[in-house]
Amino acid sequence: MRPRPRTLVGLASLAFVSLGLPDGLLGVAWPSMRADFGLPLDAIGPLLAAFTTGYMTASVAGGRLLARLGLGLLLAASCLATGTSLLGYALAPTWWIIVAFGLVAGLGAGGIDTGINTWAAERHGPGILNWLHACYGIGAAGGPALMTAVLAAAWPWQRGYALVAAAQLVLAAAFVTTRGAWRTDTSAEARSEADAASLGATVRRPAAWLGALTFFAYAGLELGTGTWAYTVLTEGRGVALTTAGPSVTGYWVGLTLGRLLGAFALRTRPVAGVLRATTILLAASLALFAAAWSAVTDITALVLAGAAAGPIFPSLIATTPTRMGARHAANTIGMQIAAAAFGQAVGPTLLGAIGRRHGLDALALTLPALAVVVGILVARLGGRPPREV
Repeated sequence: MRPRPRTLVGLASLAFVSLGLPDGLLGVAWPSMRADFGLPLDAIGPLLAAFTTGYMTASVAGGRLLARLGLGLLLAASCLATGTSLLGYALAPTWWIIVAFGLVAGLGAGGIDTGINTWAAERHGPGILNWLHACYGIGAAGGPALMTAVLAAAWPWQRGYALVAAAQLVLAAAFVTTRGAWRTDTSAEARSEADAASLGATVRRPAAWLGALTFFAYAGLELGTGTWAYTVLTEGRGVALTTAGPSVTGYWVGLTLGRLLGAFALRTRPVAGVLRATTILLAASLALFAAAWSAVTDITALVLAGAAAGPIFPSLIATTPTRMGARHAANTIGMQIAAAAFGQAVGPTLLGAIGRRHGLDALALTLPALAVVVGILVARLGGRPPREV
């Protein structure tokens, strides 16, 4: 019996939850990990670099892999890679083996992200994409809760990774079982290796680079805000830890809620109008945060900024097939996701350099300025005429 489309959406949703879980595990597990291996505080850098390298590699190659393997097998292989890498984290006797598995984890995550984003963009549009990215947020929030529960039960941190690895391997089996349904349910069925544009042809299109630049800027701003808001509040404005912590949590909760709201709003509203409204609200909210009027306005600003930012990434993914044409869609989505990963590495680093050199107030003022740049890029990207060549 062939799985129904709703079943495939459910599997895709679980895949995005599982995509977010490992991202949330590391922050809570890191003190225990570095204690076990006798590592300094900044030793996490090589692991993050290895993961980002793998993620960007799989994202850029995602279009060709999708054309050659088909979506079902690509997702199965990606989940297998992610599950194997997390199991490797749990069993590794030395730190550098974990770093090596980080590269495999990035390859798996990049394949899942590119494959499902392409499928959802071609078959379901912005509403489902916002829902899927909200599921990622649920996973990212659930990871810390899972690892906290593991450590609170006096279990080793390795058990948390083993549990998520098991879930990934079960998903890999589910994708193998349903691989035929993915092939026939998606327009990628008609995209043979000969039909799909080569990566070289895609990168020669200026619109592809404009998309990559937009995702780079947006992702750097999104993670940069979440990374530095706590420091700005506590060290820059003297806000109590008990207030600053929930404020930043509110930003991430707002991001997830914004995507859930976007999933409903985009059923009846045009995506261009939603993007215009959210980018304006994002800039205004971060300007309110930079104004530093009171703790109440700071909290309100962060929640609103998260809610405004939420629909931007998935909605832009959803417009890619129309903007670039079916032949270039998978390659372009891969480029955009890779650029977003690069932006998440570069954005917080540059904001930190501004804060160190010019002070935390300057860092806060940079956020709305970056939001204006993102708004301009999003408007330009939305104005590109769709092409099929």
